[in-house]
Amino acid sequence: MTDFRQHILSEEALLIIKSGEIPEVAYYSSIHYLTEDPEGPHLNIQPGDLIALEEAVVQRYRTIILRDITLENRGRSIYRGLKRCAANWKRLVNFSDKRSIDISSARKEVTDALREFLRQEIMDVSSGKRETCINCSYAVLTEFACSLGLPRDDLPAKVETLCNWNE
Repeated sequence: MTDFRQHILSEEALLIIKSGEIPEVAYYSSIHYLTEDPEGPHLNIQPGDLIALEEAVVQRYRTIILRDITLENRGRSIYRGLKRCAANWKRLVNFSDKRSIDISSARKEVTDALREFLRQEIMDVSSGKRETCINCSYAVLTEFACSLGLPRDDLPAKVETLCNWNE
């Protein structure tokens, strides 16, 4: 791969990592720019060229998913909640499944973070330190947990009482 080609693909991967809430949009925008955009470099993209872009999508999803199950983010303006976290996990799984990308390390990291998040949220709410920030139904939470490989029985018992019943 030429230095120019490598540089332009690296730049696009960086843009995806710094993108917004749906990294796939940035991914497809990058492909369009690289191949078809009148102002783009008109590269003939090979499957190997997409690896860095796909890894950037996974990294960005990982970042935004973990943002929403990081305890310190509760109550901050960047926090989007478990409902968005679950939706982003589903998007990541769909993206990785279509491309046969191994996300097992992200799955473990998210599972561990979710367990800790729920444990601490229950403790904080039970002790009166805070109101719950869980903004999804128990069904959404259990579907999310199951897709991580975390059975419903492994969720803390009190979490169901914190879930949003208006969904």
